[in-house]
Amino acid sequence: MNDRSAAPGALALVESLVNTLDMETGADTLDTAEGRGRFGIAEDGLEEARQVRESLRAVLLAHAGHRPHDDVTPLGELLARAPLYVAVDERDGSASLTPALDGPLLSRVAAAVAEGLAEGTWMRLKACEADDCHWAYYDRSPAGRGRWCSMQVCGARAKMRRYRAKEG
Repeated sequence: MNDRSAAPGALALVESLVNTLDMETGADTLDTAEGRGRFGIAEDGLEEARQVRESLRAVLLAHAGHRPHDDVTPLGELLARAPLYVAVDERDGSASLTPALDGPLLSRVAAAVAEGLAEGTWMRLKACEADDCHWAYYDRSPAGRGRWCSMQVCGARAKMRRYRAKEG
């Protein structure tokens, strides 16, 4: 549904994870081995991955000024379990937050959120306002006030509903 370019840096992981569920059709790419493989999720980690995804969606809805659609475990509680460390490149002195464990999705998400915070991009990762969408997108609008994943689809539908409500 999204006609926007991917979120920058590590936030692309967060955006991709949230967008594994199509709210309109109910299709969940995490149901497939290939879909789980894209994120390094073992079948026994599927429930946690879905919990992380929906907690992220709730935060992204809040970034866009909307109320979350479900009761979910707060993202902060989940990320508190994700071990990270500061990795320093001895050649150039650059540093980054890095997952302490290879592979676990929660640690990679925590590192992505930390990178987004450090770069000032975290608050621009949002979820679409449309109740049948909630697709994650990176808001590149100058004022940072984007409301829909696609102005041509979800935005147009919302404007048409408001127009019909006025006319009716």
